[in-house]
Amino acid sequence: MKLVGEETFALCRDLLDDIVIVDTDAICSAIKDIFDDTRSITEPSGALALAGLKAYIAEHHCKGQTLVAVASGANMNFHRLRHVSERSEITEGQEGIFAVTIPEQPGSFRRFIDVLGSRNITEFNYRYGNDKQAHIFVGIQTSGPADLKHIAQELNSAALPALDLTHNEIAKIHIRYMVGGRTNQVPNERLVSFEFPERPGALGLFLNNMQSDWNITLFHYRNHGADFGRVLVGVDVPSADLHAFENFLDHVGYAYQDQTDNAAYKLFLSQASVA
Repeated sequence: MKLVGEETFALCRDLLDDIVIVDTDAICSAIKDIFDDTRSITEPSGALALAGLKAYIAEHHCKGQTLVAVASGANMNFHRLRHVSERSEITEGQEGIFAVTIPEQPGSFRRFIDVLGSRNITEFNYRYGNDKQAHIFVGIQTSGPADLKHIAQELNSAALPALDLTHNEIAKIHIRYMVGGRTNQVPNERLVSFEFPERPGALGLFLNNMQSDWNITLFHYRNHGADFGRVLVGVDVPSADLHAFENFLDHVGYAYQDQTDNAAYKLFLSQASVA
Protein backbone atom coordinates (compact mmCIF):
# COMPACT_ATOMS: atom_id res chain seq x y z
CA MET A 1 0.00 0.00 0.00
CA LYS A 2 2.89 2.30 0.72
CA LEU A 3 4.27 1.80 -2.79
CA VAL A 4 0.86 2.47 -4.34
CA GLY A 5 0.54 5.61 -2.23
CA GLU A 6 3.93 6.87 -3.36
CA GLU A 7 3.11 6.14 -6.99
CA THR A 8 -0.22 7.95 -6.68
CA PHE A 9 1.45 10.94 -5.06
CA ALA A 10 4.09 11.05 -7.79
CA LEU A 11 1.40 10.87 -10.48
CA CYS A 12 -0.61 13.67 -8.86
CA ARG A 13 2.54 15.77 -8.52
CA ASP A 14 3.32 15.30 -12.22
CA LEU A 15 -0.24 16.23 -13.16
CA LEU A 16 -0.09 19.36 -11.00
CA ASP A 17 3.11 20.36 -12.74
CA ASP A 18 1.22 20.29 -16.06
CA ILE A 19 -1.75 22.39 -14.89
CA VAL A 20 -1.88 25.78 -16.58
CA ILE A 21 -3.84 28.64 -15.01
CA VAL A 22 -5.26 31.43 -17.19
CA ASP A 23 -7.46 34.43 -16.42
CA THR A 24 -10.65 35.80 -17.98
CA ASP A 25 -8.78 38.05 -20.39
CA ALA A 26 -6.79 35.09 -21.76
CA ILE A 27 -10.01 33.13 -22.35
CA CYS A 28 -11.54 36.10 -24.17
CA SER A 29 -8.43 36.30 -26.32
CA ALA A 30 -8.74 32.60 -27.17
CA ILE A 31 -12.38 33.08 -28.22
CA LYS A 32 -11.23 35.87 -30.53
CA ASP A 33 -8.41 33.70 -31.95
CA ILE A 34 -10.82 30.88 -32.76
CA PHE A 35 -13.25 33.28 -34.39
CA ASP A 36 -10.51 34.94 -36.46
CA ASP A 37 -9.23 31.57 -37.73
CA THR A 38 -12.47 29.61 -38.18
CA ARG A 39 -15.36 32.11 -37.86
CA SER A 40 -16.67 29.86 -35.08
CA ILE A 41 -17.71 31.16 -31.66
CA THR A 42 -16.86 28.99 -28.67
CA GLU A 43 -18.14 29.17 -25.14
CA PRO A 44 -15.63 30.40 -22.50
CA SER A 45 -15.01 26.91 -21.09
CA GLY A 46 -14.61 25.63 -24.64
CA ALA A 47 -11.94 28.21 -25.41
CA LEU A 48 -10.19 27.47 -22.11
CA ALA A 49 -8.21 24.67 -23.74
CA LEU A 50 -6.73 27.02 -26.34
CA ALA A 51 -6.03 29.70 -23.72
CA GLY A 52 -4.15 27.13 -21.64
CA LEU A 53 -2.30 25.86 -24.71
CA LYS A 54 -1.15 29.38 -25.58
CA ALA A 55 0.09 29.91 -22.01
CA TYR A 56 1.86 26.54 -22.05
CA ILE A 57 3.62 27.35 -25.33
CA ALA A 58 4.73 30.72 -24.01
CA GLU A 59 6.02 29.22 -20.75
CA HIS A 60 7.89 26.29 -22.33
CA HIS A 61 8.93 28.05 -25.57
CA CYS A 62 7.53 25.20 -27.67
CA LYS A 63 8.58 25.05 -31.32
CA GLY A 64 8.15 22.51 -34.10
CA GLN A 65 5.46 20.54 -32.27
CA THR A 66 1.90 19.56 -33.11
CA LEU A 67 -0.33 20.51 -30.20
CA VAL A 68 -4.09 19.98 -30.00
CA ALA A 69 -6.75 21.85 -28.01
CA VAL A 70 -10.31 20.51 -27.83
CA ALA A 71 -12.84 23.37 -28.10
CA SER A 72 -16.65 23.48 -27.88
CA GLY A 73 -19.21 26.22 -28.15
CA ALA A 74 -22.84 25.53 -27.29
CA ASN A 75 -23.18 27.80 -24.26
CA MET A 76 -22.30 31.24 -25.59
CA ASN A 77 -24.68 34.10 -24.88
CA PHE A 78 -24.79 36.69 -27.68
CA HIS A 79 -24.67 39.60 -25.24
CA ARG A 80 -21.54 38.16 -23.62
CA LEU A 81 -19.63 38.85 -26.84
CA ARG A 82 -19.40 42.53 -25.94
CA HIS A 83 -17.47 41.60 -22.80
CA VAL A 84 -15.27 39.21 -24.79
CA SER A 85 -14.44 41.91 -27.31
CA GLU A 86 -13.56 44.44 -24.62
CA ARG A 87 -11.19 42.10 -22.85
CA SER A 88 -9.45 40.23 -25.66
CA GLU A 89 -7.15 43.06 -26.78
CA ILE A 90 -5.79 43.60 -23.27
CA THR A 91 -4.47 40.09 -22.68
CA GLU A 92 -2.77 40.11 -26.10
CA GLY A 93 -0.86 43.21 -25.09
CA GLN A 94 -2.49 45.22 -27.86
CA GLU A 95 -4.23 47.68 -25.55
CA GLY A 96 -3.41 49.39 -22.28
CA ILE A 97 -5.77 51.30 -19.99
CA PHE A 98 -4.54 54.36 -18.12
CA ALA A 99 -5.81 57.05 -15.79
CA VAL A 100 -4.04 60.27 -16.73
CA THR A 101 -4.19 63.62 -14.95
CA ILE A 102 -3.89 66.71 -17.15
CA PRO A 103 -4.18 70.44 -16.33
CA GLU A 104 -7.72 71.72 -16.84
CA GLN A 105 -6.83 74.37 -19.40
CA PRO A 106 -7.12 74.82 -23.16
CA GLY A 107 -4.37 73.00 -25.05
CA SER A 108 -3.80 70.23 -22.47
CA PHE A 109 -5.70 67.65 -24.50
CA ARG A 110 -3.62 68.46 -27.57
CA ARG A 111 -0.39 68.17 -25.54
CA PHE A 112 -1.51 64.76 -24.27
CA ILE A 113 -2.10 63.59 -27.85
CA ASP A 114 1.32 64.91 -28.91
CA VAL A 115 3.03 62.86 -26.18
CA LEU A 116 1.36 59.68 -27.44
CA GLY A 117 2.67 60.35 -30.94
CA SER A 118 1.55 57.79 -33.52
CA ARG A 119 -0.10 55.49 -30.99
CA ASN A 120 -3.79 54.96 -31.64
CA ILE A 121 -6.35 55.80 -28.93
CA THR A 122 -8.93 53.05 -28.52
CA GLU A 123 -11.03 54.67 -25.79
CA PHE A 124 -11.33 58.07 -24.16
CA ASN A 125 -13.62 59.05 -21.27
CA TYR A 126 -13.54 62.49 -19.68
CA ARG A 127 -15.92 64.91 -17.97
CA TYR A 128 -15.09 68.39 -16.68
CA GLY A 129 -14.84 68.42 -12.90
CA ASN A 130 -13.05 71.59 -11.76
CA ASP A 131 -10.85 74.34 -13.16
CA LYS A 132 -7.54 72.91 -11.89
CA GLN A 133 -7.05 69.38 -13.20
CA ALA A 134 -8.83 66.69 -15.19
CA HIS A 135 -8.73 62.92 -14.75
CA ILE A 136 -9.15 61.06 -18.02
CA PHE A 137 -9.71 57.34 -18.59
CA VAL A 138 -7.96 56.33 -21.81
CA GLY A 139 -7.31 53.16 -23.78
CA ILE A 140 -4.14 53.17 -25.90
CA GLN A 141 -3.07 50.72 -28.59
CA THR A 142 0.31 49.26 -27.71
CA SER A 143 3.01 47.24 -29.41
CA GLY A 144 3.13 44.70 -26.57
CA PRO A 145 3.22 44.45 -22.76
CA ALA A 146 6.62 46.17 -22.54
CA ASP A 147 5.15 49.24 -24.21
CA LEU A 148 2.90 49.88 -21.21
CA LYS A 149 5.90 50.98 -19.13
CA HIS A 150 7.16 53.19 -21.94
CA ILE A 151 3.79 54.93 -22.23
CA ALA A 152 3.61 55.58 -18.49
CA GLN A 153 7.19 56.90 -18.45
CA GLU A 154 6.58 59.23 -21.39
CA LEU A 155 3.42 60.67 -19.85
CA ASN A 156 4.96 61.13 -16.41
CA SER A 157 8.03 62.77 -17.95
CA ALA A 158 5.71 65.25 -19.67
CA ALA A 159 4.18 66.19 -16.27
CA LEU A 160 1.02 64.22 -17.08
CA PRO A 161 0.78 61.76 -14.17
CA ALA A 162 -0.33 58.35 -15.45
CA LEU A 163 -1.55 55.27 -13.60
CA ASP A 164 -1.60 51.94 -15.47
CA LEU A 165 -5.04 50.33 -14.95
CA THR A 166 -4.61 47.57 -17.52
CA HIS A 167 -4.83 44.83 -14.90
CA ASN A 168 -7.25 46.61 -12.56
CA GLU A 169 -10.40 44.48 -12.63
CA ILE A 170 -12.69 47.15 -11.15
CA ALA A 171 -11.52 49.66 -13.72
CA LYS A 172 -12.16 47.26 -16.60
CA ILE A 173 -15.57 46.06 -15.41
CA HIS A 174 -17.09 49.20 -13.86
CA ILE A 175 -15.13 52.44 -13.81
CA ARG A 176 -14.75 52.73 -17.59
CA TYR A 177 -18.55 53.04 -17.87
CA MET A 178 -19.00 55.45 -14.97
CA VAL A 179 -16.75 58.37 -15.91
CA GLY A 180 -19.03 61.38 -16.25
CA GLY A 181 -21.65 63.27 -14.33
CA ARG A 182 -23.13 66.74 -14.12
CA THR A 183 -21.34 70.03 -13.65
CA ASN A 184 -22.56 73.59 -13.02
CA GLN A 185 -19.35 75.25 -14.21
CA VAL A 186 -19.83 75.12 -18.00
CA PRO A 187 -23.05 77.06 -18.75
CA ASN A 188 -22.11 77.51 -22.42
CA GLU A 189 -21.50 73.82 -23.15
CA ARG A 190 -22.38 72.58 -26.63
CA LEU A 191 -22.67 68.82 -27.08
CA VAL A 192 -21.91 67.40 -30.53
CA SER A 193 -21.66 63.82 -31.81
CA PHE A 194 -19.14 63.09 -34.57
CA GLU A 195 -18.15 60.25 -36.84
CA PHE A 196 -14.36 60.13 -36.92
CA PRO A 197 -12.54 58.02 -39.53
CA GLU A 198 -10.76 55.13 -37.80
CA ARG A 199 -7.20 56.11 -38.65
CA PRO A 200 -4.25 57.55 -36.71
CA GLY A 201 -4.25 61.34 -36.68
CA ALA A 202 -8.02 61.82 -36.91
CA LEU A 203 -8.25 63.16 -33.37
CA GLY A 204 -5.20 65.38 -33.84
CA LEU A 205 -6.76 66.90 -36.96
CA PHE A 206 -9.93 67.64 -35.01
CA LEU A 207 -8.04 69.35 -32.17
CA ASN A 208 -5.76 71.36 -34.45
CA ASN A 209 -8.80 72.80 -36.26
CA MET A 210 -10.48 73.83 -33.03
CA GLN A 211 -10.09 77.37 -31.74
CA SER A 212 -7.38 77.29 -29.06
CA ASP A 213 -9.36 79.09 -26.33
CA TRP A 214 -12.33 76.70 -26.44
CA ASN A 215 -12.22 74.22 -23.60
CA ILE A 216 -13.27 70.60 -24.18
CA THR A 217 -15.56 69.71 -21.28
CA LEU A 218 -16.63 66.20 -22.22
CA PHE A 219 -15.16 63.53 -24.48
CA HIS A 220 -16.25 59.94 -25.00
CA TYR A 221 -14.99 57.49 -27.59
CA ARG A 222 -14.55 53.72 -27.86
CA ASN A 223 -13.17 51.81 -30.85
CA HIS A 224 -15.71 49.21 -32.03
CA GLY A 225 -13.86 47.87 -35.06
CA ALA A 226 -15.89 49.83 -37.62
CA ASP A 227 -14.57 52.08 -40.40
CA PHE A 228 -15.53 55.12 -38.34
CA GLY A 229 -15.68 55.89 -34.65
CA ARG A 230 -18.60 57.49 -32.83
CA VAL A 231 -17.37 60.35 -30.68
CA LEU A 232 -19.29 62.55 -28.24
CA VAL A 233 -17.70 65.92 -27.49
CA GLY A 234 -18.68 68.75 -25.16
CA VAL A 235 -17.15 72.20 -25.77
CA ASP A 236 -17.48 75.35 -23.68
CA VAL A 237 -18.37 77.93 -26.34
CA PRO A 238 -18.97 81.55 -25.27
CA SER A 239 -22.04 83.13 -26.86
CA ALA A 240 -19.85 85.49 -28.86
CA ASP A 241 -18.12 82.49 -30.50
CA LEU A 242 -21.22 80.61 -31.65
CA HIS A 243 -20.80 81.64 -35.28
CA ALA A 244 -17.12 80.63 -35.23
CA PHE A 245 -18.08 77.31 -33.67
CA GLU A 246 -20.62 76.61 -36.40
CA ASN A 247 -17.93 77.36 -39.00
CA PHE A 248 -15.58 74.94 -37.25
CA LEU A 249 -18.19 72.17 -37.37
CA ASP A 250 -18.83 72.75 -41.06
CA HIS A 251 -15.17 72.79 -42.06
CA VAL A 252 -13.55 70.13 -39.84
CA GLY A 253 -14.64 67.50 -42.36
CA TYR A 254 -16.38 65.01 -40.03
CA ALA A 255 -20.09 64.16 -40.04
CA TYR A 256 -21.73 65.63 -36.95
CA GLN A 257 -25.00 66.29 -35.14
CA ASP A 258 -25.69 68.86 -32.45
CA GLN A 259 -26.87 66.98 -29.34
CA THR A 260 -27.19 69.91 -26.94
CA ASP A 261 -30.96 69.37 -26.66
CA ASN A 262 -30.71 65.59 -26.36
CA ALA A 263 -32.98 64.36 -23.54
CA ALA A 264 -30.46 61.86 -22.13
CA TYR A 265 -27.77 64.55 -22.04
CA LYS A 266 -30.08 66.90 -20.14
CA LEU A 267 -30.93 64.21 -17.60
CA PHE A 268 -27.43 62.91 -16.84
CA LEU A 269 -24.67 65.22 -18.13
CA SER A 270 -25.80 68.81 -18.65
CA GLN A 271 -25.42 71.65 -16.17
CA ALA A 272 -26.64 70.66 -12.73
CA SER A 273 -29.66 72.55 -11.51
CA VAL A 274 -29.20 74.62 -8.36
CA ALA A 275 -31.69 73.86 -5.62
